[in-house]
Amino acid sequence: QVQLVESGGGLVQAGGSLRLSCAASGRTFSSLNMGWFRQAPGREREFVAAICRTVASTSYATSVKGRFTVSRDYAKNSVYLQMNSLKPEDTAVYYCAASPDGRNWLLRSGYDYWGQGTQVTVSS
Repeated sequence: QVQLVESGGGLVQAGGSLRLSCAASGRTFSSLNMGWFRQAPGREREFVAAICRTVASTSYATSVKGRFTVSRDYAKNSVYLQMNSLKPEDTAVYYCAASPDGRNWLLRSGYDYWGQGTQVTVSS
């Protein structure tokens, strides 16, 4: 079992930045591929970014590429999402998720564990 706790959401003006954090516990962090997803009201939960367990690969949704950066810290069992140049359309609840080794970490279906989510609101 894996427990995930997100933090760092909030209200920011368009063009601003936020850094989301996700602390993982309950399983060896180095065995987990980690991802970020988001869900806006009335919309499906969508993939934002992910980083594989070896840090050798990352992946981003087209809508955030060049603005968001995903990273992880093995010493702190944490994954981060640095969000720059935020837009009103980035407003959503952001979820951290964990995909065990051997699953497809590029697909939502590959994630078995989810955090409770943190709200990000970008005002225009």
